[in-house]
Amino acid sequence: MAAPSQPPVTTTDTPAPTRHRPGLLGRPRWFTTLFGTDVWERFSFYGMTAILVLYATEDTDRGGLGMSAGDAGLLYGLYMASVFLASVPGGWIGDRVLGAYRAVLYGGVLIALGHVSMAVPVTGSLYPGLLLIALGTGLLKPNMANLLSAFYDRDDRAGRDAGFSVFYMSVQVSALVAPIVVGALGEGVNWHLGFGAAALGMGIGLFQYVRGSRHFGDVCQAPERSATPAERTRVLRVSLAATAVVVLVYGVDAALGTFRLAHLMGLVGLLCVTLPVLCFWRLLRNPVLTGVERVKVRTYVWLFAASAVFWALFLQAGSAFALFAKHATDREILGRTVPASWFQSAIPLFVLVLAPLFAWLWTRAGDRVPTVGKYAVGMGATAVAYLVMAVAATLAADGARVSPLWLLLAFLLLAAGEVSFGPIGMSATTAIAPATFVSQMVALFWLAGALGGGLGGNALKVSGDQVPGAGWFLALGGAALVAGALLLLLRRPLTRGLGV
Repeated sequence: MAAPSQPPVTTTDTPAPTRHRPGLLGRPRWFTTLFGTDVWERFSFYGMTAILVLYATEDTDRGGLGMSAGDAGLLYGLYMASVFLASVPGGWIGDRVLGAYRAVLYGGVLIALGHVSMAVPVTGSLYPGLLLIALGTGLLKPNMANLLSAFYDRDDRAGRDAGFSVFYMSVQVSALVAPIVVGALGEGVNWHLGFGAAALGMGIGLFQYVRGSRHFGDVCQAPERSATPAERTRVLRVSLAATAVVVLVYGVDAALGTFRLAHLMGLVGLLCVTLPVLCFWRLLRNPVLTGVERVKVRTYVWLFAASAVFWALFLQAGSAFALFAKHATDREILGRTVPASWFQSAIPLFVLVLAPLFAWLWTRAGDRVPTVGKYAVGMGATAVAYLVMAVAATLAADGARVSPLWLLLAFLLLAAGEVSFGPIGMSATTAIAPATFVSQMVALFWLAGALGGGLGGNALKVSGDQVPGAGWFLALGGAALVAGALLLLLRRPLTRGLGV
């Protein structure tokens, strides 16, 4: 696939980045800098998530937290939902306060500090670490997408799609390596040493980002439409008041000895439902938007709902699928037991294989396969993945361990779903976003992941404290089939509204 060329900048008041000799594989220096930063950030993310549920469910005498499978699933869902929820204020801060460049930088610092906290073998260090990582990722992810999209002309749909696809495919390298490295250290040596490896990865990413930032020129160094002092003061007051209420309520809950993870998930679940409604409502009421932009944003609600369903199913790879790998999969190879966390490398490996194929297919299809059609393909692949797992769970119902090929086939299908949702959804989001709301629209894209993460965490809790059975996988696969069918039925009116 061709690398994105040295691009024009869409706004007339933002100078183009200075031209430099092309970097690795002929890509512009700005691209290789962003690529390298995201590679290491994804290394830290996938490495940590590969061992989080396994660490939480491990017995305390073996260094784990001793949680039940249901509570570990809640913790994982709570973390994933929080990561995506944080993208809403993170997108606003990047758009209106810091600019995308500084937002990515400060987000990376918070992520690194969070991993360092988790690496410290002290009781209770896990939770502040997860909070810091969630806040940092909320700053980094929407603004990284904004920074990347700023190097493309707003009407260059093909170039932008190609750029996001190459970027999305490239960062899977770290997602492939991270579970192997972090999993070997965490499961094989010490859990906190695994978390420390994730911290080192983020540190390297920060170094590369700062070192390569000279190739950005003035792109995204400052917000295009800064918040007024009155707006900043109002947001700060509301944020502090909301934080004080949450700390007070849960502090009393903890002091009484009644606190449970489900209590916190209740708040996160409420935010996952109400925040999208509030964000869409405020965006649609903004007088800056034109009539055409409002139609696009209204139609985007359907993509948001489809994305929430997909992420709810996809994120089970790190929880329900990880537990199935540990307890119901034959992991003996040549007399040695393969760590369960290593299976998390399967999806990025398959993404690396499938991304060029799908990119070629989308290029050949052109406008004949719109964004909604690509979403339908991804949802269908996800549905089949769950049906495959239903068969595998049936074979493992009597305590038998099944061939790892079942899990690998399911991961192959989930990877096909991710390729159809991840880069395509991100590209479509930046394409339809109003000019001064790109990071906030990207935050809405990730907010769908928050809703999905919350739904997914509760879905695993419903299965009980054991590995999910065939009925659980079958029910979720059926939900994916229904969602995919709806996308196919509504593809024409949705495509007219979105324009992509």
